Amino acid sequence: MTILNVSEIVKNYGAVRALKGVSFSVPEGAVYGVLGPNGSGKTTLLSILLNVLSADKGSYEWFGQSADHTQRSQIGSLLETPNFYPYLSAVNNLRITQSISGRGDEDQIDQVLQKVNLHIWKKKPFSSYSLGMKQRLAIAAALLGEPRVLILDEPTNGLDPVGIAEIRALIQELSRKGHTVIMASHLLDEVEKVCTHVAILKSGELVVSGPVHDVLVQEDVVELGAADIIHLKQAASGIAGAHEIVVSEHYVQLYFPKGKASLEDINRHCFQQGVVLNHLLMKRKRLEEKFFELTKQS
Repeated sequence: MTILNVSEIVKNYGAVRALKGVSFSVPEGAVYGVLGPNGSGKTTLLSILLNVLSADKGSYEWFGQSADHTQRSQIGSLLETPNFYPYLSAVNNLRITQSISGRGDEDQIDQVLQKVNLHIWKKKPFSSYSLGMKQRLAIAAALLGEPRVLILDEPTNGLDPVGIAEIRALIQELSRKGHTVIMASHLLDEVEKVCTHVAILKSGELVVSGPVHDVLVQEDVVELGAADIIHLKQAASGIAGAHEIVVSEHYVQLYFPKGKASLEDINRHCFQQGVVLNHLLMKRKRLEEKFFELTKQS
């Protein structure tokens, strides 16, 4: 089942085009990352999906139906860290949140604290929590009312490595328990480790979307050198499995799907074509390079 369909969403702030016809779909059970540099339109997009902002053009559907206020009860959100009362406990803070929002009931407070692994600290004041614990309490607040979908904007922003690891583990656990998670991030590593699907935005435009392993695929890059670069290029064009050849002044680079390049086979092929290599180097193309290629300013 498709949880969310986004179709040609456009949003302008005066002369600034924040979103330029963004379209994608989110399958049920996915951890869907909306990835892009700061200022790419991620928060604007999430705000529209939560009906906080209105789109200038385009539409979106939740659960196969045109968006309306009744669906909001099935969606928990964290767009910014809530202003919890520092000297109240987690339980009392969530009681206030529940009372204001009308989501869930008293019995659910213990349940959501269990889900975010804060149950044993539930009576401790909020001011005594680490940043990671504070963020987990914010996610607990979003879980009130047992929503099918969680929307999280930069959930690891400002956390130390321990806090980031805690939130990553929590998101994966929530996914295993049946929640569909949509999260915005500017951190490639975060999306790679947590998400099943991704949409990459650049300056309000959708660059690409789909399963993470398809969009952010790694490649093997093999760099070759020989005395006669022209002859080397001719020889390299016949190497099986290479899907791209890039020639520079001193080297030829061959691009293969991840794990498919064999230096031994490449060396043998070149030798059989009468080319003796004086340089042969395997370079795995890092995911960061792929991301920068997709999001670089044109």
